[in-house]
Amino acid sequence: MLPSTSILSPALVSALRRVLRPFIKLMLAKGITYNYLSELLKDIFVEVAEKECRIGGKPSSDSHLSLLTGIHRKDIKRLRHSDHSTIQVIPHAVSMGARLVSLWTSDTRYLDESNQPRPLPRFIKEGGDISFEGLVASVSCDIRSRVVLDEWLRLGIARFDEKNRVCLNTAAFVPAHGFDEKVYYFGHNLHDHAAAATSNLLQDDQPFLERSVYYDALSVDSVRVLAEKSESLGMESLLAINKEAIELKTNDALNNSPRYRMTFGIYCFSESVEPEIPVEKKNNVHNMNE
Repeated sequence: MLPSTSILSPALVSALRRVLRPFIKLMLAKGITYNYLSELLKDIFVEVAEKECRIGGKPSSDSHLSLLTGIHRKDIKRLRHSDHSTIQVIPHAVSMGARLVSLWTSDTRYLDESNQPRPLPRFIKEGGDISFEGLVASVSCDIRSRVVLDEWLRLGIARFDEKNRVCLNTAAFVPAHGFDEKVYYFGHNLHDHAAAATSNLLQDDQPFLERSVYYDALSVDSVRVLAEKSESLGMESLLAINKEAIELKTNDALNNSPRYRMTFGIYCFSESVEPEIPVEKKNNVHNMNE
């Protein structure tokens, strides 16, 4: 049962259709059908409504949840007793790798004169603590550096240079291969971006940072120049935030104040403009904070 069209915001419906198209494209490519998605959405609707729509802090009744979600009470009762775990499954290569890359890209011992991750000798016998083996040992003594290196080579995170030193392929931990690893970041990054944008729409308090720069009527060469510039400046920002976050986390470990998590992300996207769409020269900075 859909709400009355007089209640729904046409702008919101249009935005949701636009937001959902890339996800539908992914699901079609990976064999997720409408019937499967429909059942998945029922589960999530009940989960979110049960958590976010309590009256007076008390759990909602099946009837109340049915009214909110439009889902039949029989399904509500079944889904409320199902095990919809909210625990993120983090691939081991991600949990271990993120800590290693964070250290490699922020600790001055592992940086060159340009503050870039320096190539590391493979073994402690070659470079002491400032080696890939030493880097891994500084984070965990329970796993051999060879295991980490083999996985990183498979994922495209690391490579060997002409001196057989281990080099970080990117300054941020984004696997080039490994579907489960990339899916983890897909879920994490898009969730937090969407959560920030949703919070800005629903709340009147201090908004989250959520901005973008948009141009159209650009040539392929211009888009390539802007993409390269975006990557360069974006990586500088990510490295700066990462370095300060490590310092703050070290200081925060000394007190017992409540804990929070944060995400700072950057993205760049381009696509061809459909011929039927009038081409207008635009220069827009979208600010969702205003």
